[in-house]
Amino acid sequence: MSAIDDFHARTLNHSAYWRQGGAASLNGPLTRRTAWDPALLAPASSVDSGTPWAKRYRRFLRITDIAIVLLTVVAAYTLRFEPADALGPTPSASYLIVSCVIFVVWVLALEVYHTRDDTVLGIGSDEYKRVLDATMRVFGGMAIVMIVLNVDVVRSYFAVAMPSGAFLLLLSRWQWRAWLSRQRHFGHYLSKVLVVGERGDVEYVIRQFGKVSGAAYEVVGAALPAAEAGNGLRLPGRNIPVMCGLDAEEVAETAQRAGVNSVVVAGTLPGGPTAIRELAWTLECTDAGLALASNLTNVAGPRIHWRPVEGLPLMHVELPQFTGGKHVLKRAVDIVVAGTALLLLLPLFAVLALVIALDSAGPVFFKQERVGRNSERFMMYKFRSMVVSAEQELAALAELNEGAGPLFKIKDDPRVTRAGRWLRKYSLDELPQLWNVLRGDMSLVGPRPPLPCEVDDYETHARRRLLIKPGITGLWQVNGRSNLDWDESVRLDLYYVENWSLTGDIMILWRTAKVVLKPVGAY
Repeated sequence: MSAIDDFHARTLNHSAYWRQGGAASLNGPLTRRTAWDPALLAPASSVDSGTPWAKRYRRFLRITDIAIVLLTVVAAYTLRFEPADALGPTPSASYLIVSCVIFVVWVLALEVYHTRDDTVLGIGSDEYKRVLDATMRVFGGMAIVMIVLNVDVVRSYFAVAMPSGAFLLLLSRWQWRAWLSRQRHFGHYLSKVLVVGERGDVEYVIRQFGKVSGAAYEVVGAALPAAEAGNGLRLPGRNIPVMCGLDAEEVAETAQRAGVNSVVVAGTLPGGPTAIRELAWTLECTDAGLALASNLTNVAGPRIHWRPVEGLPLMHVELPQFTGGKHVLKRAVDIVVAGTALLLLLPLFAVLALVIALDSAGPVFFKQERVGRNSERFMMYKFRSMVVSAEQELAALAELNEGAGPLFKIKDDPRVTRAGRWLRKYSLDELPQLWNVLRGDMSLVGPRPPLPCEVDDYETHARRRLLIKPGITGLWQVNGRSNLDWDESVRLDLYYVENWSLTGDIMILWRTAKVVLKPVGAY
C-alpha cells in the first residue's frame, strides 16, 4: 500500500469514527480526543507535526533569551546597591539565592506567556507585548514577595536587571525578526498554506497575503468547489493552482501531499459550520493546522474575546472606545515627545528655513485649513514645498490628478520647488506639524488630516476617520502613501481608528523612521 493510500484509508476510518458516534454528536467540541485508537491520529510521515523552521527559530530565541536573562541577573548581582545588612547576616548568599530565583522565574515566565508562540513569530507587536508583560510580572511579583516577607527591596534588580533586561530582550527579538524578514525575502522560513473556500473569498485572502510581506505565508494552492476544480486562479503577478475540491478528505489528502503547514478557510464553506468542523477533524490526521479568515476585517485581536457557553463558543467583540484613560495617556505621550522633538530639532528647523528662503520667494512656512477630530477645523503647518501661487494653479491642473478618490496628487507636480522635492521625499516638510501635536490639534500617530473639500465628498463610513485626532504619521504613511488607492487608504485609517494601541503607535513610529530613510510613494 502506498503512503497516499495508507493516508486515505486512515482518513476514511477517522471520519467514519466521528460520523458513527465517536463524538457524542456533531455538536460536540472540536478538541475532543478521547475514546479512539491513537493510531488514527498519527501523522502519515515520520516528521513531527508543526513547522520545522519555526521549531529551529524558537530554539534560537530561547537560547538568546536565556543568555540575556543570565547576563542581566549577573550584572545586577555584581552591582548590588543594598547595604550589607539588607538581606540578613550573609548578604552574599542571600543575593545569590534571590538572583537564582529571579533567573529561573524570568526564564519560565517567557515560556508561560507564550512569547515564542507560532502565532506571534515575526508578525505584529504581540510578541513584544508578551515579552514586556512577562518581564513586568516577574519583577512585580518579586516586589510583592519582598513586601510580604518584610525584606528590603533589592534595588539593583529594579535599577539594572528590569530595564536593561527588557530592553535587551526587545532588541534581541527585533534583531531576530529583521533576520527572519531577510530570510523570507529570499523565500525561506515561509509557512505554506492551502486556501479553501469560494472563489471570491479565496482570491481576497490571497491578495491580502500578497500585500503584507510580514504575514510570511506562501500560498501553494487553492481548494474551490468541485465545479471549479482544475481551473487556476489568475491573480496579479502570479497564477495559483486549484489543487482540489472542498471535500474534507480531499483537502486533507492534498494538504498532506503538498506539505502545507496550514489550511486557511476563506469565508464560509458550503455546509456551514458543520463542514468546517468536519475539515478540522479530518486534518487531525495530517501535519497541517487550520486557520479561519475572519469576516471581521477591521477588528484586531485585543478586541476579540472567546466566551464559551455550554459548548457554544461566543466571540465577543469589544466596541471601540474614543475617550478614557488610553486617550489621556496618548495625549501625554504626544506632549512629551512633540515638546522634546521641537527643542532638539530647532537647529534643523533653522537650516531648512534658510534653504527654503534661498530656493524660492515666499514664506518659509505653509499653513492650510484641515479637519480634525469631530470635524473641528484647525490650521496645519508645514514647511513650504511649493511655489506661493500653488493654490491658484490647482484648478488648471485638475485634469492631471493622479490621486485616489478625493485626494489630489500629481507625481511630477510642476508647482513643487527644487528644495520641496527632497523635503517631500523625506517628509521633512511635515516636521512643523509637531507644533500642531503640542497644541492638541493632531497626534503623533493617526489618520491622515483631510482637507474640508475632501471631507465634503466622504461617504458615511469614511467619516469615522474623524472620530480621533489626525496624525503626522499612520498606517497610510507606512504602507505606500500616495501609491495606495482610495479604498485601501480608508480601510487602513478605519482599522487604526478602531484598534489603535500605544504599542501599535510605537511600532508605526519605528516603521515611519524606516520609510523616511527609504521613501516609497512619497511625492
